[in-house]
Amino acid sequence: MNALGQTESSTAGIDAAIDAAIKPIADLISSVVFYSVQIGDTSVQLVVVWLMVAATFFTLRFRFINLRAFAESWRIVFGKQVKEGGPGEVSHFQALTTAVSGTVGVGNVAHVATAVSIGGPGAAFWMFVAGFLGMSSKFVECTLGVKYRQTNPDGTVSGGPMFYLDRGLAERGWPRLGKTLAHFYAACIVLGCLGVGCMFQANQAYEQFMVATGGEQSFAAGNAWVFGVGLAGLTAMVIIGGIRSIARVTAALVPLMLLLYVAMALVVIIANAERLP
Repeated sequence: MNALGQTESSTAGIDAAIDAAIKPIADLISSVVFYSVQIGDTSVQLVVVWLMVAATFFTLRFRFINLRAFAESWRIVFGKQVKEGGPGEVSHFQALTTAVSGTVGVGNVAHVATAVSIGGPGAAFWMFVAGFLGMSSKFVECTLGVKYRQTNPDGTVSGGPMFYLDRGLAERGWPRLGKTLAHFYAACIVLGCLGVGCMFQANQAYEQFMVATGGEQSFAAGNAWVFGVGLAGLTAMVIIGGIRSIARVTAALVPLMLLLYVAMALVVIIANAERLP
């Protein structure tokens, strides 16, 4: 075996070792989070049922806030109600793009295409319903995040579910429950970052990069760990600077991402125009 062959064998071995170490953890997390029950001939994930129930409750409880406040949300995002010197580290628009960057991803492309190919128009309809109701859930999440955020001595701001679970439930007389759920959420987020949060996206980015550079014959084949290290380095350059650094990057990238998303969708539709009727 020549030196090139030894190098390829070595890097392939590294990839296999990483897969062997991480796969059982990712599979365990996935089996818990996406636990399913059989209803008739259909397997239903309980997490989906819970999300839909919560989204429906919030929509009714706040009298269809997803419709009533839609115009108001656009005015806020585009700075129509900005107060100079207001609290917070980023602008309304940067907050929006940061939220979108963590919400819109591979699932909105690959998973939607898979769902439609399997479920047909019915899948598209129920995804629309879930998105419509999910606007109310997102409103509640963001409102609680702002209400219970913490301003640190250095002027930075910390927030998120772990804060409003802890402080919000303490206000309602359930401090132990709030603290327990806050710690549980934080632990789940750490585990989720290893599996659902980042691993799938990084894996799909690598697969596409490998195909674009020559498939199984390219340098990328068998060198997934090299691609992963490079991706981790680029990510570190963005997130180590904190929320301000993340917001600056997302404010520049997300609009381009959305334009590209819409443009590619239109390309597909136009290319299949004869099938529209």
